[in-house]
Amino acid sequence: MAAKPPAMSPSDLPVAQVLDRATGPRRAEADELLALLGGISGETPVVWAGRIIGFGEYGYRYASGHSGRAPVLAFVPGPTKHTIYLANDFSRRWPELLAKLGPHRASKACLYLTRLTGVDRGALRRLLEHSLAETMSPGH
Repeated sequence: MAAKPPAMSPSDLPVAQVLDRATGPRRAEADELLALLGGISGETPVVWAGRIIGFGEYGYRYASGHSGRAPVLAFVPGPTKHTIYLANDFSRRWPELLAKLGPHRASKACLYLTRLTGVDRGALRRLLEHSLAETMSPGH
């Protein structure tokens, strides 16, 4: 019997199918995020875990021995909000960018944007660039 792939792994699900989970004005915003993350990463989008649109890939290993792989940059378009995955503790690392960003919520590694309306695109771009650099830095 073949081993079940880890939940966080790339799939062959079409990117458009995941983008279509965003409806109304959020659908065009999902296309904007797709172009932004793709442009910053230089990578082709791939669907991870059936719902996350990821760009690039890196491997990680925690001190506990747990290891895995994840996209370097990623987001989830949705019917009520966009979720953007960033480097851990990004809100503590780059508070000046969050102060400029506009309407958002943040957790340890996720930035939640209800809409892109009012979001400072320059601040968003810099957050993504900082996160990419942090993720790709040696020892990460």
